[in-house]
Amino acid sequence: MSSRFLVAPDKFKGSLTAKEAADAMIAGIIAACPTAEIDYCPIADGGEGFMDALAEAMHGEWIDCPAVDALNRPIQSRYAIAQTAEGKIAIMEMAETAGIWRIGKDELCPLLATTKGVGMQIADAVLNHQVDRVILGLGGSATNDGGAGMAAALGVEFLDASGQPIDVVPQCFSQLASVDLSKRIPLPAMVAACDVENPLLGNRGATAVFSKQKGASDEDRLLLERALAALADHSAGWVAAEKPGAGAAGGLGFGLLHFTGATLESGFDLISGLLRLDERVASASHVVTGEGALDYQSLAGKGPVSLARMAVRSGVPVTAFCGMVDQEVRASGLFHGIHSLAETGLPLDELISRAGTLLSEIAERTFRKS
Repeated sequence: MSSRFLVAPDKFKGSLTAKEAADAMIAGIIAACPTAEIDYCPIADGGEGFMDALAEAMHGEWIDCPAVDALNRPIQSRYAIAQTAEGKIAIMEMAETAGIWRIGKDELCPLLATTKGVGMQIADAVLNHQVDRVILGLGGSATNDGGAGMAAALGVEFLDASGQPIDVVPQCFSQLASVDLSKRIPLPAMVAACDVENPLLGNRGATAVFSKQKGASDEDRLLLERALAALADHSAGWVAAEKPGAGAAGGLGFGLLHFTGATLESGFDLISGLLRLDERVASASHVVTGEGALDYQSLAGKGPVSLARMAVRSGVPVTAFCGMVDQEVRASGLFHGIHSLAETGLPLDELISRAGTLLSEIAERTFRKS
């Protein structure tokens, strides 16, 4: 009987999408085992790649949507709509509009960055396509606005002491006196997918943990923390601010909880349920996964490690391929084998530019031996 491989990697950030990584792994497996059966299943945990993975699995139709990026510049964006037994589901990721990948390093400015584009996509799906549910992946953001820009695009008003609208960016939240939700458009069920448990504020909050990588200076970080505190205060949002995940994507988790009534779910749990990963793992003879870096963050519940834990429960061996790996992950006992591109000894720029080819070659060598 031929072997059955479930090939389910996440993205290799900066080099390969989850789909490209899966294609490269499959090429190596087929070269080594021509009769192998392949179950193709790129995964994501809520960040970049979430939308593509889910749209492909659910046979979604791509929708073009005018929006803005994190610096409020016009862009053409996309999301997907899937027809299901439960109705029409819009599949989105916030990084499509407000992602850091759209902004040059010298342009990063979280005090002026907005999630308005996210709200524009949601409004388009609701008003123009009458969707019954929105699933939104969080991660990869250039923003730190607590989801206020998203909410404003849905009709929520942010007002100063005179009842006049303010510019809805963190730099102006010191002017905020009240928030009016009465003109917000009616929304369907909203689900946000994320795999961080950070609250909005404090030393584990959005600003403290994530804003530096978005270009915030030490002075900016003080202003951003005050801005988010003002947003929570003047919108009566302290309960939502303290919930796990409120700090995801620059506080967009908070904005979705508080301004749209969304639920926050583990990105991996959500996608594994929709993709029936437990069934697919159980029917495989081998699981193949991976991502750019298998490190301590992976052990906190990111996709490949969560998949490996699922496979261990089913008694199915797991092989992981990655760009680099921490000793903690090797010592976890979750993987039958871990193979790192860094072990080739090639320079970083070559590892990135040749990642797909290297991945195929290493996968072929690995499974020729097995």
